[in-house]
Amino acid sequence: MAGQGTSAQDPATRYLAHRGPVLVDSGPLIALFNGADHWHAPVREWLRANPAAALLCTWPVATEVCALLARRVANAAALDFLRWAQRGGITLDAPEPGTLTEVLRLSERFADLPFDLADASIAEAATRLKLRHVLSLDADFDVYRDRRGRALVNLLRR
Repeated sequence: MAGQGTSAQDPATRYLAHRGPVLVDSGPLIALFNGADHWHAPVREWLRANPAAALLCTWPVATEVCALLARRVANAAALDFLRWAQRGGITLDAPEPGTLTEVLRLSERFADLPFDLADASIAEAATRLKLRHVLSLDADFDVYRDRRGRALVNLLRR
């Protein structure tokens, strides 16, 4: 099957093909818009290998991406990210009534971990939207569980 295995000729084939929605953390998005980031090429490879993946992020993630791109790269990089989102590169999930309550519950549940608003918003959206697949540079993202106790699957760290 195309997209499986490893190939010296095509580094993008190291990732298994994924279809459907994927929640994206700030790290891969920052790397995508920062060519100097050592994750820039792996994130681009993953996107090329997974054209059927529908990228979804939360507003806290988008806010963090813009702030960090402006600080680490330039305001232009943050604007490029927003233009890319506007063109459909990523969908921004709209919070619903109860989202803040659930984000707070998750934040309190994982208070002993380095858990921030962006991470909590991804965990909340995963539960609400019944999604398990995420793109994150965080090696420990799999400690977060949905309501059924299943770990989120980090597609960049498999």
